[in-house]
Amino acid sequence: MKITANIITLNEEKNIADAIRSAQEVCDEVLVVDSLSSDKTCEIALSMGAKVVEQEYLGDGGQKAFGAPLAKYDWVLSLDADERLDRNAIDAIKELDLESTEYDAFSFARKTFIGKTFIKLWYPDRVTRLYNRTKCGFSLAKGHAKVDAKNIKALDADMLHYSYDDYAHMIKTSHKFITRGAELAHKDGRRASWYDPLIHGSGALFKALILKGGMFHGTDGWNVAIISAFSSYMKYALMLKMQER
Repeated sequence: MKITANIITLNEEKNIADAIRSAQEVCDEVLVVDSLSSDKTCEIALSMGAKVVEQEYLGDGGQKAFGAPLAKYDWVLSLDADERLDRNAIDAIKELDLESTEYDAFSFARKTFIGKTFIKLWYPDRVTRLYNRTKCGFSLAKGHAKVDAKNIKALDADMLHYSYDDYAHMIKTSHKFITRGAELAHKDGRRASWYDPLIHGSGALFKALILKGGMFHGTDGWNVAIISAFSSYMKYALMLKMQER
């Protein structure tokens, strides 16, 4: 069966061409749902044969869910602009019999990079990205998006995630996630105690360094662990400030 790629974007002119090329390896249609970019993202996508729809940002889950009904085909491959299919993922998708499969969706392991460095600490970070829109779809959560499906097959295949240019970019981006996480938790009525920043921060550090073995991954393991711990600490610290106000 044919597949539609659904790519969400916002000012992704440096990434969108590679994302589309990757999707075109296995997809018969490429749909770009753009959050009102001010750069050449839409222009580049159109020049490569993609269908472009503009939609004010609805959150990651909402934006991806918005695109699904607009797809030409029922099987949808969801990609972020900074993601690519590894060669093994391309081969795995081509071997699937989507017309008669018993599964509603398929997941991939995700390799995340900082610059050109593969961060082993975050692997496999499994994500469900190929799904039948008639049977399941993305949740409308404003945080990290996920496909709500029960019958998922884990493929022995990788998605490549070029998430950050360098550590400075990671630190800058983490500020957005810290603020958004604290705001969402606060709006949902969750409350933080004075000890939560310390508990969650130290817990994140222990998990990254010890449970996931980051302490054995060289400076990259330590860098990622410390930044992740700081992000967790500050999320709860911000929640406390919101409660005070």
